[in-house]
Amino acid sequence: MKIPAPHARRNSEDNVIPMINVVFLLLIFFLMTAQIAPPDSLDLTLPKAERAATGDSDLTLYVGADGTLAFRDVTGDPQALDALEVAYRALCPQAACATPPQLVIRADAALAARALPPILRALAARQITDIALATQPGATQPEPAAQ
Repeated sequence: MKIPAPHARRNSEDNVIPMINVVFLLLIFFLMTAQIAPPDSLDLTLPKAERAATGDSDLTLYVGADGTLAFRDVTGDPQALDALEVAYRALCPQAACATPPQLVIRADAALAARALPPILRALAARQITDIALATQPGATQPEPAAQ
């Protein structure tokens, strides 16, 4: 009587184990190398424009609909601006910076336009002048005036 070899079934199971190992290692690789973006400091709805201006930057100032300022984990008017200035000076010391880093302002769409000039003046007083306003795409064209 001829008995089949018991390793035939085991051989197919052995072929799956290296594949599982490779998939597991790839999973670990992608988890470790993925750039994890920190959450926004404030819950905002960006204003719409014809083209999006996201402005990826290490320096992002958040302005809420009520004018609340936030920078990273610091919230409040003078505190957020002071923390921003410290981070700005760390990236660009006063005399040693040929091209200053860009500050991105992510302001809520409901923020009144008159709230921005005081913020811009406070930034200018801190010698932070390269500023961009973040927007999202999707502006509708204004309708022509009826004649």
